[in-house]
Amino acid sequence: MGLLRVLDPADLTDVPFTYPEVGATREPALPAGYDHVERSVVVGSGAAAFERAAAAVFDWRLQRSVGLRVRATGPADEPGTVVVLTAGLPRPGYDIPCRVVWAQTTGDERGFAYGTLPGHPESGEEAFLVRREPGGDVVFTLRVFARLASPLARLGGPVSRLVQRLATARYLTTVHRAARG
Repeated sequence: MGLLRVLDPADLTDVPFTYPEVGATREPALPAGYDHVERSVVVGSGAAAFERAAAAVFDWRLQRSVGLRVRATGPADEPGTVVVLTAGLPRPGYDIPCRVVWAQTTGDERGFAYGTLPGHPESGEEAFLVRREPGGDVVFTLRVFARLASPLARLGGPVSRLVQRLATARYLTTVHRAARG
């Protein structure tokens, strides 16, 4: 898996996650033993901004905004959907496999999380949430617990963490733009 391979998402529907705390991004405290990222930002206000921001989360727009190609067995709002994100060129790219572990599709908080599968450079989970506050503010939250898993990622540790920080910033910008329309 990974470098110079093109994974078929359908082949990964039954492979185990690479971490035991599946679904832990729904818990108030993220699990110990991982690097944590928790970022929340107001991206807009009102029902229309909320709907646009939620649509951006569910249509894989955040992942595409950082230059990843997305191949999935289904939509992001269905637990069990496998997604293979590819960085780089189509054949010499790096496949990053994940599976949706939970999704919230109704109410004033919507979003989903996916967890890492074998071949992913990290081990852990990432959640993308949009919440409409009682006063009308629309808040996007990114919650991540992860640790470097592959030898290549560990070798490039500082670079891997920089890439994660840049991706987080791009995700926030993308949801903010989507909420504005």
